[in-house]
Amino acid sequence: MLDRNDILAFEESRSRLLGLAYRIFGSWADAEDAVQDTFLKWQRADRALIANPAAWLTTACTRRCIDMLRAPNKARVDYVGPWLPEPIQTATAGVPEESLSLASSLSTAFLLMLERLTPKERAAYLLHDIFEMPYAEIAQTLCIQESTCRKLVSRARESIAQGKVRHITPVARQEQLLAAFEDALTSGSTDPLAALLSDEIELSADSGGKVPTLQQILHGKAAVLAFLAQARQWWNAYEWITSEINGSRGIILQKDGVTTASIAFAYDEGGTVTNIYIMRNPDKLSRLHEARPLD
Repeated sequence: MLDRNDILAFEESRSRLLGLAYRIFGSWADAEDAVQDTFLKWQRADRALIANPAAWLTTACTRRCIDMLRAPNKARVDYVGPWLPEPIQTATAGVPEESLSLASSLSTAFLLMLERLTPKERAAYLLHDIFEMPYAEIAQTLCIQESTCRKLVSRARESIAQGKVRHITPVARQEQLLAAFEDALTSGSTDPLAALLSDEIELSADSGGKVPTLQQILHGKAAVLAFLAQARQWWNAYEWITSEINGSRGIILQKDGVTTASIAFAYDEGGTVTNIYIMRNPDKLSRLHEARPLD
């Protein structure tokens, strides 16, 4: 049986565990499953022998995430169309600079970059560079030598640096993009939007094969603008809600109170839009109305 202190120790770590697991999976549903499994293991553990509950819970959750990633049913070979991380609502208004930096590790572009890493590279990088865990503790968590752990973090850090996905785009620039994007979809005036887009911009839409949407990634400004011109005919029928999605400004589309799509953006270091991410998969939109912690 768990006593009050045991429950409190777990609840104090819950937000951190969810933040870690979500970044590992790119799925809030999977993150909740991993954290629930961690709680069940916490219930069965001899807690009198655990000197540091937070460290124990982080280790147990990380190992569970890696096991889940390696499970055969996690392979996305049968996924229909492009796969995107499940979008979440966040709130960074008025938070300190370190929290804004943490929010950058929730961006869709960053989560997609993590997908390119091995499970252990992903876990080691997150634990060290995002959650500031010492190498020795990470090595113990992953059951590897500390020297191996350092190599995993170094390789992951190099890949992420090459992707240039960890920077903060000024809010004013994000709002300028949202205004130009909405104007292009409502009035058909695309010149202000075109000026903000990279020539090599990509547009990806994730439906999981459950609703109609693009099945291929669009490449280049001309293709993206042509798609947006076509999208006017159906997007104008929806209510547009400006929201913070994965740490930056985005758009939620609703009809009759039901969320049918979300739109998020990625920027380069100069504030030019490099990616547009459209989520249409209803399974990944079902939790979007719930604000999530930044941990």
